[in-house]
Amino acid sequence: MPLLYFDVTEGRNPGEIKALLDTSHAAVVEAFGRLDKHAGVAVRSSACAEDSEAASFAGQHETYLNVRRTEELLDRIRDCWASFFSERALFYRARKGNVADLGMAVVVQSQLAPDRSGVMFTIDPVRRRRDQMMIEAVWGLGEAVVSGHVTPDHYVVSRDGALKRATVSVQEIAVRADESGGVREYPLSREQGGARVLDDAEIAELAALGRQLEAHFGQPQDVEWAYQDGHLYLLQSRPVTA
Repeated sequence: MPLLYFDVTEGRNPGEIKALLDTSHAAVVEAFGRLDKHAGVAVRSSACAEDSEAASFAGQHETYLNVRRTEELLDRIRDCWASFFSERALFYRARKGNVADLGMAVVVQSQLAPDRSGVMFTIDPVRRRRDQMMIEAVWGLGEAVVSGHVTPDHYVVSRDGALKRATVSVQEIAVRADESGGVREYPLSREQGGARVLDDAEIAELAALGRQLEAHFGQPQDVEWAYQDGHLYLLQSRPVTA
């Protein structure tokens, strides 16, 4: 569950935003203390314009993983908010026609320490087929997929969860939480890195989750997921965009 969900940017300038953040110091510290910080927390953006049917905003705003110290958390909340006004984000919003939308929130969540992570499309966006899904999977955190540091396993799955095709890659590293905070790359042996990340039962479980999400939202979904200690976690679901 989220630790905090602030949305105080509407109609305010950066100076006012900073003042509001400073006055929220005690609330942040108190809520942060209630969380199990064994693996830290994740700080993520939640702008009103994000994850819409027209634009995903993927990678436009900063995300900070495995934040462990209170003062660092306060800095990362500010940094995440500030990324909403970066040149990259402003250019993206200008292209999508919503520069005037200044609604921006920051979510702080307990950080998972997953064995495996990845993404799933409840349609095949490459072949434009709705009769099959596409899953990509890596060892460790999904940051390895986002950063492009490894080539993920690639699975094409029928709607009922049956595996149609698997392309298994040799993954040389896994991104995991570091005990001192943040994340770092850990080397994998060729045996582990070359093993299939997901078995047939897990693929079927993911496909079932995809069908459930698609039915709930009424349209194809772009899903982020993770497995930790044998349990499947839904991290995010948003509409598939062009």
